[in-house]
Amino acid sequence: MNQKVDYKNIFYPPGGILLWVLITVELITFGAALIALAVSSRDNPALYHQSRLQLNATFGAINTLFLLTSGYFMAMTVRKVKQNNVKKAAFYNQLAMLGGLLFLLLKSVEYYEKIQHGLTIGHNTFFTFYWLLTAFHVIHVLVGLGILFFMYLGMRKAQANPDILNVEAGAAFWHMCDLIWLLLFPMLYLIL
Repeated sequence: MNQKVDYKNIFYPPGGILLWVLITVELITFGAALIALAVSSRDNPALYHQSRLQLNATFGAINTLFLLTSGYFMAMTVRKVKQNNVKKAAFYNQLAMLGGLLFLLLKSVEYYEKIQHGLTIGHNTFFTFYWLLTAFHVIHVLVGLGILFFMYLGMRKAQANPDILNVEAGAAFWHMCDLIWLLLFPMLYLIL
């Protein structure tokens, strides 16, 4: 169902206020966990530094590229929906999903390597943070991919412009996943 959207109404953001409350709570949760990681690293900086060196920063950088590119394609999806070009929107949505799937594939390879080297959640405090933060992020990416998939199905069925509010809501959630990774990557792979 198409709805006329008032883009200047700040009291009804895409997806409704509850989606934005959820996004805010998620960002606060990840932010608090990253602050806890930084504070904890002060107790044993050598352990955290040595542990960080056991992460593959190249994998992290490539995954950053995957998610940022995916976020770009999600923005293009929204743009094409606004232009009533559903076919092109569905194509860009597929590319956004591909970026998310590539992220998960590379993250799975990274997880496998960590497990093979005994760097599991109980290895030390750094790896407890690493596993909890990245696994929680992976769950968000999986949920985001589910949202993008249902958006894609809706676009395939749409005769005209799909519901822009739903597409923008899905995009907001997907961009939240990007933002969280942009916070996790430097904290885990580069700084400590």
